[in-house]
Amino acid sequence: MRTSKSRSTSEMATSTTPNTKSRSGRKPGSGTDLRGKTSPDGSYFAAQLALKARRDSVAFPATIDKLLKQTASYLPPAQVQTIAAAHAYAEVQHEGQMRRTGHPYITHPLAVASILASIRLDSETIIAALLHDVIEDTDTSKATIADMFGDSVAQIVDGVSKLAKIFSSRAEAQAENFQKMAMAMAKDIRVIMVKLADRLHNMRTVGVMSPEQRKRIARETLEFYAPIANRLGIHSMKVEFEELGFQALYPLRAARIGAAVRATAGNRKELVEDLRKSIATALSQEGLKAGVHGREKNLYSIYRKMKTQHKSFSEITDVFGFRIVVEQVDDCYRTLGIIHNLYKPVAGRFKDYIAIPKANGYQSLHTTLFGMHGVPIEVQIRTQTMDDVAENGIAGHWLYKSEEGERQGSQQRARQWVRDLLDLQQRAGNPMEFVESLKIDLFPDEVYVFTPRGDIMELPSGACPVDFAYAVHTDVGNHCVACRIDRNLAPLSQQLQSGQTVEIITSSGARPNPDWLTFVVSGKARTGIRQALKVQQESQSITFGRQLLNRSLATANKSINDLDFRRLRRVFTEFGVKRLDEVLAAIGNGQLMAYVVAQRLLETDDPDFKGVPVESGGPVAVRGGEGLVINYARCCGPVPGDPIVGRMTPGKGFVVHIETCSNMVEIRRRSGSREIIPAYWAVTQGSEFLTTLRIEVNRQKGIIAELASTISQVDAGVENIHVEERNAELTSVIVRLSIRDRSHLARVIRRLRNVPGVLSLNRVSA
Repeated sequence: MRTSKSRSTSEMATSTTPNTKSRSGRKPGSGTDLRGKTSPDGSYFAAQLALKARRDSVAFPATIDKLLKQTASYLPPAQVQTIAAAHAYAEVQHEGQMRRTGHPYITHPLAVASILASIRLDSETIIAALLHDVIEDTDTSKATIADMFGDSVAQIVDGVSKLAKIFSSRAEAQAENFQKMAMAMAKDIRVIMVKLADRLHNMRTVGVMSPEQRKRIARETLEFYAPIANRLGIHSMKVEFEELGFQALYPLRAARIGAAVRATAGNRKELVEDLRKSIATALSQEGLKAGVHGREKNLYSIYRKMKTQHKSFSEITDVFGFRIVVEQVDDCYRTLGIIHNLYKPVAGRFKDYIAIPKANGYQSLHTTLFGMHGVPIEVQIRTQTMDDVAENGIAGHWLYKSEEGERQGSQQRARQWVRDLLDLQQRAGNPMEFVESLKIDLFPDEVYVFTPRGDIMELPSGACPVDFAYAVHTDVGNHCVACRIDRNLAPLSQQLQSGQTVEIITSSGARPNPDWLTFVVSGKARTGIRQALKVQQESQSITFGRQLLNRSLATANKSINDLDFRRLRRVFTEFGVKRLDEVLAAIGNGQLMAYVVAQRLLETDDPDFKGVPVESGGPVAVRGGEGLVINYARCCGPVPGDPIVGRMTPGKGFVVHIETCSNMVEIRRRSGSREIIPAYWAVTQGSEFLTTLRIEVNRQKGIIAELASTISQVDAGVENIHVEERNAELTSVIVRLSIRDRSHLARVIRRLRNVPGVLSLNRVSA
């Protein structure tokens, strides 16, 4: 069977002789014996899973007659005939190819097409499903498909087709696959519909795979495909992904939970029916036509709740779920009032997804009640249209345009999410960074907040104002300096709550802070911050690198402007760069030493210069607040006013130390003073610097609070306090402070020494 778009050759078998090749030019594997054998991992449940998959495949193979009957129920005859023609073409192209289940390979695209037909997708999607493997597995080209079935079908097939390139690691291969998926989805969202149906059929037959393959495919399905189906609102597909993935990844856990569910089913059935009748009767007495249905929790949702909420099986299954389907939207709210009058609602457990739909278009009223005998009841109330959308998502009303030419609501929301994915993909630094962002956005517990104009913004749970700023626009995020939450100034790191109004204050000169990455949660914010910091750091590295190189050249009475760089391309090649800016950036971030580059440039530019050593040059001006290229050593915590030196460190740039720092003493002893660059403080107005104090105090109640209060009174900030118990009478308090300069630090120290109980106070230096 095919397990992913980078399928291995062994997953497909042919009925040809061992020395022949399939149409794709691959060596065929061997067929699979369909007589029941135990699964390779020896577990009874895994063996049963494999046998069930094989029995289902043998008993219910996909057929073209079944597909044509499905599509004829909602498509015009001409389109059904085109689907039949596409099947005939695919059957010829896949001739001789077999699946591990023992069936002809054509049964797989047929099954994929049948899944999509069951949710009434258009003819182009069905045709693309039938042809989705012909580009990779046969000699058919995209142009051929376009000529025969149209450009739209060819685009979908190409979007779903597997990557031919073999990547160095499976993780990177999957990251590249998801990048391609995001790009294809942005052009036509039907690509993901075919991809999801393709994975669903593979999961239905995953039992024939080896245990290792089965678990890898199941984990990938649970991590990506189920959340994508959920994000697009396709509940039925999401549930099946979770059930099949859970059974394949954790067969023993699934078996035990399944057995426990069956064991409690008898006792629950009678109570569920009593509750259903009481709700239905109450609605009928008020003249409301409604269908009341009990909802069963799937095994994976039970397992996930037990794991994340640390609850026992009985606590999870004690909650009874019902779905009430009514005719009109107004009836939803009337029904809510009736059942709240029937059973007492649980405070804080009501959610109105009709007024504020989820990102995937899902609409419903959710409430939790205390039922008879104190049993908790979870109730969803929705119309039939909402129920269709909840089950089939964007396929629930699958028209690209309505009669007025406007896009349907959930379709538009799904497409907006896809466009956001494409934006992430384009801005991500590498495939794995994209996958990290994708995982974040696939698992959102939404928070709904308002803009000052009253527009609703949806953000993942735990989002902060910086996430909000980037959700509004990348430029707003990049220039954010402060925020107001419900008209009050608030920290940029504060977590937002649903219903709050958020206002972002921007400044044209502001830039993202690297610390933002420690508290933002949305993929868009993380990607935007990283991108801005990358550009900011490169600009700062070039500027600082130019300063350092000019300092070194100045010892030979030269500057960068005096050199003819047309003659110096050979030197650039030696350093592995192509342009002067790349040389300067490498110097600025510590990858190249300025005096070494200067020496080589001068030797090449002027042969008579050979043998004359280049010195590092005069001191470097250090200004507060660079943060990306100029960093301050944590070992000694230099502040303005301290005598300082610096050292270029690869990846960190220019790291500033106090001149007497023991680390600098060790570097001087080990390699001389050539690596150490003299520095001095320039104007540092408005900047704050971190330094550390060690305070020896008598053990007494409230001493830590008094120290923190004293520091605050002198307008200094406390970044961190660490307490070390020395003995029964003495305690060491290590305080990391943010202060402006050395005189500010001196005021802090004087005030701390006057605190009763303080025995000694020293500045920490390595």
